[in-house]
Amino acid sequence: MDVKDGGTIRKALLIINCIILSIGNCGAPLISRLYFIHGGNRIWFSSWLQTAGCPIILLPIARAYVHRSRTANPTSENKLFCMERPLFVAAIVLGILSGLDNYLYSYGLSRLPVSTSSLIIASQLAFTAGFAFLLVKQKFTAYSINAVFLLTIGAGVLALHSSSDRPANESDKEYILGFVMTLAAAALYGFILPLVELTYKKAKQEISYALVMEIQLVMCLVATAFCTVGMLVNNDFKVIGREAREFELGETKYYIVAIFSAIIWQCFFLGAIGVVFCASSLLSGVVISVLLPVTEILAVFFFNEKFQAEKGVSLALSLWGFLSYFYGDIKRKKPTPETEMTSSLPPNSTLESRV
Repeated sequence: MDVKDGGTIRKALLIINCIILSIGNCGAPLISRLYFIHGGNRIWFSSWLQTAGCPIILLPIARAYVHRSRTANPTSENKLFCMERPLFVAAIVLGILSGLDNYLYSYGLSRLPVSTSSLIIASQLAFTAGFAFLLVKQKFTAYSINAVFLLTIGAGVLALHSSSDRPANESDKEYILGFVMTLAAAALYGFILPLVELTYKKAKQEISYALVMEIQLVMCLVATAFCTVGMLVNNDFKVIGREAREFELGETKYYIVAIFSAIIWQCFFLGAIGVVFCASSLLSGVVISVLLPVTEILAVFFFNEKFQAEKGVSLALSLWGFLSYFYGDIKRKKPTPETEMTSSLPPNSTLESRV
């Protein structure tokens, strides 16, 4: 495959994963909050739903296996799962961290409005950038540094007057704890994304998108097991039936909310690590942060949440940061006379490369 063709496929994969991530990042917090505001109060169960939908990943993995069977050399061995032991162990570690992050996020979302929670999560980009610099030697431009700074300040603005949107019948202590837990979730996931990128770089086998899906499957299975233990300790399985019957929207809609929550969260996780594979952990963090305005608008529209002045300032800073990042990225990729000369070399040039 020529470099040009490989680059085109990678760009197509990047666009697809950005779309998948957009669906998950905008829809997942809304449906999880829907569970809490209509009578759901099992935090471990909500955490469990974030990764329990992982068996659906078996469908594209099986499709990739069939494709390999048709195109591979007849003498070569074709396995359903290509992951080797070192990568499997790394995926287990990532899964445990993801399970803990699921709990932190669910706890925060049970206490905070979606709009506030989403703006706090925007600070994740700062953590992603910091850990990306330390773990994978991410290179920064003035524009990307400006974007990280603006998005972080945008989230920090909320802390100045955060209690003004505290839900009714919730104490200041519970609200502050929800704020802290959400910030901790942002920091932890900001660590997980560069760690995924480091795993790709250090893997002793070639990383394909099919292998990315396998990593996602193992991570989610481990995270689900982690949250299952929490549910057992908290006796969640014993009260789910009663909670469903008492759900304000009805028992049937309780289970519909649960099922769709599991599916939409899979879109988020697969899209996030897919963007890491196609580009970088920093870009994945930027995409997550840049979807903030959509989540904000949807939360105000569906849940009638307040949109105070500090949220408007935070939103404006977040949009400014987003534009700064992508302007810098476009400027960085703009062809120079040297690159144009290189691209015009004949096909048999020694500078030609293959993938």
